[in-house]
Amino acid sequence: MVSPPRNPLAALWLLDPAVSYLNHGSFGACPAAVLSKQADLRAELEREPVDFLWRTLPARLAEARGTLAAFLCSSPDDLAFVPNATAGVNAVLRSLEFRPGDELLTTSHVYPACRKAMEFVAARTGVRVVEAPVPFPLSGEDDVVAPVLDAVTPRTRLALLDHVTSPTAVVFPVERLVAGLRERGVETLVDGAHAPGMVPVDLDGLGAAFYTGNAHKWLCAPKGAAFLHVRRDLQASIHPTTISHGYSAAGAGARFRAEFDWTGTCDPTPWLSIPAAAAFLGSLLPGGWPEVMSRNHALALEAREILCAALGVAAPVPGSMIGSIASVPLPVPAPGSPAARLSHEGLMNWFRERGVETWLYPWPCAGGKLIRVSAQLYNTRSEYEILAALLLEALG
Repeated sequence: MVSPPRNPLAALWLLDPAVSYLNHGSFGACPAAVLSKQADLRAELEREPVDFLWRTLPARLAEARGTLAAFLCSSPDDLAFVPNATAGVNAVLRSLEFRPGDELLTTSHVYPACRKAMEFVAARTGVRVVEAPVPFPLSGEDDVVAPVLDAVTPRTRLALLDHVTSPTAVVFPVERLVAGLRERGVETLVDGAHAPGMVPVDLDGLGAAFYTGNAHKWLCAPKGAAFLHVRRDLQASIHPTTISHGYSAAGAGARFRAEFDWTGTCDPTPWLSIPAAAAFLGSLLPGGWPEVMSRNHALALEAREILCAALGVAAPVPGSMIGSIASVPLPVPAPGSPAARLSHEGLMNWFRERGVETWLYPWPCAGGKLIRVSAQLYNTRSEYEILAALLLEALG
């Protein structure tokens, strides 16, 4: 297959030019300039590990935390670094005390790793996991808010909700959800794995008890860069899953940050590279980060339109509930076609063999699978047109 013309910005990433990379949402992709900054930090670390990890690291982390806090409209004192959003979810779930009969509320769109974390806690504590049935396709925000609030009972202890869902690529109305749940006496843990750099995030304004997100996805920092935000009044109860030198039996504030900053020897350079990533991506378009988010949102909607037109289906959610990723349910495939005989993973490999990296997931729809596409600054319309043609071939 002939590769489509490359976006000039694609040269800033190390992605294979022979592959149309339409799956930024899974693991992100870090620009070469940011990786170079990280390499400099790693070289400095290895020249004098004690200086770097013992004497200067606290100040370096504080500087990186300050930059990230400004980006997220938060106080640095309320942010801790973690390696990924799943680690942030686990830190909260495994710190809180639950009793048999308590309920953990989530939705049918929950990220599978987070569902497993809840199941693990449930098996140990007797808490019950409740999934609010949020539909997909859906017609608007009320289709998310109503099922979640209707599922609250006197036993609901915590709600774990996505900001941007992974399988279905829906931007949940987290402001309405957090407020509605707090009115009912329920705190919220927001899984914002995709949100930072995709949609504006105002942590202080949101007021959620807990919010965790990745910097390696849409902020394009190196892998292993993520954060956990804990509201000030709850910090004393939250600990990392690995207890180390920063632990103290009492107190929050500096203890909260110190505990997460040092859980043992690790490579802190992904966290320290977050400021470079935020500055670099924000410099690529004249309008800075607002234009980056707007451009990627528009391209995601264009990509979805191309796929829906090819499949002859309607858009499954309003455009206002889409960020920089979009999912479309597949129709019934022809018997014997690749889409009929291959699992979602097998079909992903089928596309990759033809020069397109995309993402599929099993879902209760006519074709049994969702296809999700991502839009990042390095992508072009022609790449989605190639995907649409291949999709028709796969469906038979």
